[in-house]
Amino acid sequence: MQNAIPGPEAGSKTGRKSDATSGARSGGLAGRPAGRTVNRQVLADHVYEELLSSLMDGRMEPGAAVSIDGMARELDVSPTPVREALARLEHTGMVRRVALKGYRVAPVFTQDDFAELMEARLAIEPVNARLACPRLTPESLAKLGEAVEDLRAAPRGPSFAEFKDYLEADERFHQLIAQLTGNQFMVAAYGALGGQVQRFRLFGGVGITDAEFAIAEHQAVLDALSTGDPEKAAAAMSDHIKKVRGRAIADAPPE
Repeated sequence: MQNAIPGPEAGSKTGRKSDATSGARSGGLAGRPAGRTVNRQVLADHVYEELLSSLMDGRMEPGAAVSIDGMARELDVSPTPVREALARLEHTGMVRRVALKGYRVAPVFTQDDFAELMEARLAIEPVNARLACPRLTPESLAKLGEAVEDLRAAPRGPSFAEFKDYLEADERFHQLIAQLTGNQFMVAAYGALGGQVQRFRLFGGVGITDAEFAIAEHQAVLDALSTGDPEKAAAAMSDHIKKVRGRAIADAPPE
């Protein structure tokens, strides 16, 4: 693996085309006809996905410097969407911004890191389930059920491209429950945890190793929510997080 993220041979900055009009390059992110306007948010999301994929698949080593200009050249975009993507990734803990040095790839979470993360999740997510339970509607239950079914159907292969739909369904399930609390501070507290990304970072190169357990636990949470009993919902969520904690700590490096 590389120690930095090199781009292709640099051209002059002033010679680079804008994001909206950059010509297509075979196999590149841009891959779009010259002159075609590209929505800025769509472009930013693409850059984020490309960086996240590189991080998840281990193509960017922990501690490696992330060159904004190099990534911009490699992806055929201006530095702006790269900076935006890195800011989003910093929120997840996947990269860290170092004063006067820019961004670096964060270390993989250790057992102690996961213990702390799961302690925070145990403080937040069972409460989310308890608060969400009496606010559920047939429509919201259907959305949660769809997330569980998407987990069952999603590929679980070793590359991020193969398991990203599984990650998305997992995150969507927990995010929906947070939103259903109707409490803006609980939503913010859940969001501050950085989602499920760090746990899934362990699956790069091996694929989802605990899918059958996790799917059964999500179904149990959904079943508990469906009873309308807030305490059952909280207990099911707590049980799920504790089991995830055990699996994450077992898989993570000791230090």
